[in-house]
Amino acid sequence: MRDEAYFVLPESGSPGPGVLLLCSQWGLTPALRQRADRLSEAGLTVLAPDLTFGARPYTVEDVEEMLADLDVDRLASLVLGSAGLLAEKSSGDGIGVVGLGMGGSMGLWLSVRNAPLVDAVVSFYGSQQIDFAGADARYSLHLAETDRWVSEDDIAFMEATMGLEGLEVSSTVHQGTSHGFAEPEDPNFDVVTAEKAWAATTDFLVETLK
Repeated sequence: MRDEAYFVLPESGSPGPGVLLLCSQWGLTPALRQRADRLSEAGLTVLAPDLTFGARPYTVEDVEEMLADLDVDRLASLVLGSAGLLAEKSSGDGIGVVGLGMGGSMGLWLSVRNAPLVDAVVSFYGSQQIDFAGADARYSLHLAETDRWVSEDDIAFMEATMGLEGLEVSSTVHQGTSHGFAEPEDPNFDVVTAEKAWAATTDFLVETLK
């Protein structure tokens, strides 16, 4: 399958601060492209690579099968390469990263792997059990109250590790939600909570990357 990506400039046509938009296991969907468009309306340059490499799972079973077969090295290479390309196409010295699910986890990883480049990270129900030493980003975590993929212990460990490094972290647990609440493709989609979380995300990115 060929690699795909979606790139959009601000309405002015001139480069703005860069945002790397990392999809979940549902892939580079029409809804995610619309989110990229809405971020661009806030003056941001957005690049959204397809982390599923063209796969389009339709059920939870499809997702589990796809994740089991995912080439992690290829995924890491795509994220690193996309971040570098975005930096060349946007204004400012650093970029922001927004990720959902596995995209959120990859965004957290990227903030350590290429710390000088990443100034802001928004993670929707993602997690990383890594050492955040060297990271220098601001973090906004949007978490589900119920999550079959990410445990409370996972989040507690990650937040503690971030705290040891003195990182600025804002965590919001959205009551009554489950993993996937921000994505229309997911059975757990919550339109009201999603809109609030995305509005907060836009404000966070504009403030941090200005």
